[in-house]
Amino acid sequence: MINSERIYVGVSGWQRPEWDETVFAGASPRQHRIERLRPYVEVLEIDQTADAPLKPEIARLWMRKAAANPRLRLTAVLGHRFTEDRDLAPRAVEVWKAGLLPMQRDGLLSALVMEFPWAFRFNRENRDFLIELRRVFHEFRLAGEFLHESWLSEEALAVLSKFRISFVNVDQPAYFRGMPPAAVLTTSTALVRLHGRSSPDAFREFGRRATAGPYLYSLDELEEWQPRLTRLAAAAKECLVVFTSAQAGAGLVNALQLGEMLGRAPLRAPTQLIHDHPAELAAFRAPRPVQMGLLPPALETPKAA
Repeated sequence: MINSERIYVGVSGWQRPEWDETVFAGASPRQHRIERLRPYVEVLEIDQTADAPLKPEIARLWMRKAAANPRLRLTAVLGHRFTEDRDLAPRAVEVWKAGLLPMQRDGLLSALVMEFPWAFRFNRENRDFLIELRRVFHEFRLAGEFLHESWLSEEALAVLSKFRISFVNVDQPAYFRGMPPAAVLTTSTALVRLHGRSSPDAFREFGRRATAGPYLYSLDELEEWQPRLTRLAAAAKECLVVFTSAQAGAGLVNALQLGEMLGRAPLRAPTQLIHDHPAELAAFRAPRPVQMGLLPPALETPKAA
């Protein structure tokens, strides 16, 4: 039986402006986004740090908002200037750390995810660079997301275990020598990131990672992950599952569905999301009445001429 209490499910991309129309429509503008999401998710990934450091004052605000839910976990993406450009200039590192170190020290930051492109294969040069990243960011609980299957080798996994780097299990489009779905654990923290199965070109870019297109997992596709989550939750202290498809709140829909599969209760979802996805969220209740007579735009009946 799956130990669902060790599994924390959440989303990335929650800072995007379009969420105000697709997820938070009708919600009080006085509420911070973290406050709006606290009833629905258990993990919030900070993905904007891939491009720029988080300001310390913003980090302190988010820490106060997140602390209201003891089960809420935060993760963040390490700057691509470090993982892709390999720019480890001390001043750049210092500025980048300033925003997230308070979260780390307070125990709110469960993982700092290093995103690597498909070209980052397991070899001596890349192994040594990964170890250098571990040294530079030694204060953090690091996790490595590798898109090339060579990181599944015994030697590669041994390196991750030795240097206390969590292996990120991914769901992504299938392509030549791409990382397949797995249930690998190299530290006490298990991580799963589900990117969707469209736009393979976004993942097999040689040296850069592009943004994948929108994707809504079917129930059958979500159920494929249950045996893997069972294995991870049986051995890990925590298993963090993040849906990264942020467009139109698709990742949040899937996060809620997975929570339903794991036996979460009560089943609650934002009003607008239930309106836009009545079939997927049929069992969920909204904080406000849902106007179910208003069908999503794509399903509206054309007016008579």
